[in-house]
This record gives sequence, C-alpha cells and structure tokens, in this order.
Amino acid sequence: MRKSVRADGYRGIWFTLGFKFEYGDKYSGGLGTYTANHQPLAVYAPAVKKTFFTWGGTPASDQRLLVIMVSYYDHEKGTVPRPVALYADPSVKDPHDNASIQIDADGHIWVLKSGRGRRRPGIIFRSTRPYDIGEFECVARQEFTYPEIWHGPDDSGGFFLLFTKYFKGTKNGPARNLFWKTSADGRAWSEDHALAAFGGHYQTSGRWTGAGADGKRVTKYATFFNYHPESHVDRRTNIYYAQTTDAGKTWTTAAGAPLALPLTSPDNPALLVDLKSQGKFMYTCDLNFDASGNPILLCIVSRAGEPGPKGDPREWFLMHWKNGKWETRTITTSDHNYDMGSIYVNGNNWKIIAPTETGPQRYGTGGEVAVWTSNDNGVSWKRERRVTNSSEFNHGYVRRPEPAADPFYAFWADGNPSHLSESRLYFTNSDGTKTWRLPYEMPGDEARPELLPAASEDSR
Repeated sequence: MRKSVRADGYRGIWFTLGFKFEYGDKYSGGLGTYTANHQPLAVYAPAVKKTFFTWGGTPASDQRLLVIMVSYYDHEKGTVPRPVALYADPSVKDPHDNASIQIDADGHIWVLKSGRGRRRPGIIFRSTRPYDIGEFECVARQEFTYPEIWHGPDDSGGFFLLFTKYFKGTKNGPARNLFWKTSADGRAWSEDHALAAFGGHYQTSGRWTGAGADGKRVTKYATFFNYHPESHVDRRTNIYYAQTTDAGKTWTTAAGAPLALPLTSPDNPALLVDLKSQGKFMYTCDLNFDASGNPILLCIVSRAGEPGPKGDPREWFLMHWKNGKWETRTITTSDHNYDMGSIYVNGNNWKIIAPTETGPQRYGTGGEVAVWTSNDNGVSWKRERRVTNSSEFNHGYVRRPEPAADPFYAFWADGNPSHLSESRLYFTNSDGTKTWRLPYEMPGDEARPELLPAASEDSR
C-alpha cells in the first residue's frame, strides 16, 4: 500500500518527439492528456457525483518529468482537491507512459500506467477505498502499452483491456501489435490474446451496454485501428473495425460476420476504407455509439505524416454503421495530424469538441477548441461556437469522460508546440459556453477552478 503524495497544483507535461520538419515538430507541446490510444482518461461516478481523472503531470521544478497524476472534480461543491502524484520514474520524460482510469462496481479507482514496449512495464494501481484517492496499492506489473481499460456494468462484471505489445518489425521500427485480455477482479488476468498483427497498428476503443437483437442486455466492446505498412508509423493508413459482445470469445464485423483472429493480412474482412491506395493516412480520435449500439468512428485523414501544408486538407472524417452499411461524412478540416478531439452522442444530437480551429502556433499540435453539433444523427454538422479564442498556447487532446457529466464534460491541456512552456489543464461544459482552468498552483488543500471569459459564439 502507498499513501498518496499530494501535489501542489495541476500542471501538464511538455513533450516533443524530437522529429523536426520545416513546419516544426511531428508533435509537441502540452501532452498531459495524450494519447488517443489511452482510454478513458476520466470517469464520472454518479454515486458520489465526482469525475475522477488522470493525466501526465510534472513537478514544479521540471516541466518535462512525467508524473502520473490522479484527481477528481466534485460536482456538488464545484471544487478540486490537491491532486495525487501517483507514480514517477526519474528517467521518464515521455507521455507515452500516461495512464488510463476506470472504476469497478464497488467504486474502487483503477489506474493503469502505460509501459513502453519491454523497456519498462505497465503498472496497475487500485485505490484501497471506494471513491477515494487517498491510498493506492500496486496490483501488478505487466507488459502493456496504450491501455484502454473497460469494466462491464454491474451484472456483466469484470475488466476488458485492449492494449499494444511491441515486436520486431523492420528497419522502420518495431511492430505495434494489438491485444486484449480479461479479468474478473483486476488481479488475475487471462492470457494475452492477439487481435491484429500485420505490420503494426494504433487503435481507439469504446464500450456500449444495451438491448441486443434478442432483447437481452449485452455489453459490446469495439475498436477501430489503422495499419503501418512495413512497420512505418508515419504511413499509418486504412480503417479497420472489430467488435465483441461476449467479452472476446468471438469477434465480428459491424454486420456480425465472424473474424478469424489474429488478423494477419492488410486485406481482411475488418477493412472498412482502403486509404493506402489513395495515398492517405489515418489518425484515430474517438469511438462512440448511437442509441442502438451502432458504432461511430471519428478520425483525421491526412495527406502527409509531417506537419505543414503538405498534409492538407486534414479532414475530420466520421463513419457510422447505419441500416446495414457504413455512412461517411467529412465534418471540417484542421492543420495538424494530432488535432485530437472527442465525439458525444445524446439521441439524435451529436457533438464534437475538438481543437479544429487554427491556434496561435499554426501547424503545431492542437489549436483553438470548438463545439460542432449535429441534430440529425451525424448527417449534417455546423460549428456551434468557439470554446477558446485568442489563446496564448495551442489546446490539444480534448478528452471525453466515460460517462461525461456537466460541467466536467471535456478536458484537455494547452502548451506551446514551438518551444518549452507551461502546460495548464482545462475543462468545459456540454455546450461549450463555460470553460474553467484548473489551478496551476494550490496553496490550500482545495480550490475552485477559474472560470474563464467566454469565447466568441459565432457559427458557420
């Protein structure tokens, strides 16, 4: 057991991958809520009216040293406590090691810190008391990167973990293959089951619970992913989709056709869009479901792996399984491959909260955050309003709590992608009319986030 160490503020890590191009780094800036392959980063607990969340933070003395942070927003009080500095390795300054978070049926908080290949392990932490971040135990150290941790609701029970493992690839780098495993209690886990292994992949997943075709309650876990030809991550391409409604015993397409796993060829039944033949690349953002449990995929399609105008237009691309086929939409464009955001679904009303607008550091990771809305199941879209405007730094990696509850409806970090800077944390409400900044420094044990002036409410 380890009693939680409290930090004195909400700070995000600053990071650069170090790959420089004419228009700047491949990606860099405030990456506290990075990556799209860590899911979820926040979970709302209705029993205590708190949203628990994790991010990659730093100590005040070093804006590049990674500290796995955990905290919560108290919806009744409108306050946050001093965050917990859960874990730090003095040698790690890399937000690829950021964590994901989940809550089990008894209210215990689970934090899964990502490993990095076989160089350092993934670590599983569990709070010793329900809905309490005051003390955690280290449950296990395992080989997993990019943890996407889901928990079956109530009677469904158990954990479902999707993750990545690294294998020998080509001269272009290692192969990032996809796996999943299950656990009834978070302590004893099944073997690692291979999902996709043909060059390498990045995935984004989701969970849905509702009535199946036979009227019985079902929990669906789904993932969509890309493909790295010859293990080249800067040529990530194609769109694939797979789902399971029996905790991984069988996997199918959205139409229900069985998939023989692991998938070992780029040409397989899970393939939705052959972007490779079009010379295009795909960057995952978010996966959600409509009211009937049909999947909705949100990603960015680009023309180049490097920043700058060569990759334009970078399209916000949406796919929706509807009436037995995939419908596609292009919603808007932005100026960077890593302008990650999230999609929200409430009946016919869909919403995207994302850094789609050009920020102060053009062609850098992120930008200005906006709300896009659709009132017809994703068929037509309009920009409802800006959430941020005239910012000092770009905002990036806008994350959706699972589930999301006002006013902590989306959260993210900012930072200057051009050079080392502070990185602050923010959250906004469901319509983007109010935005708060979490306290960078906290003299006391509890604080009220700062309500920022409203951005312009233009639409187009």
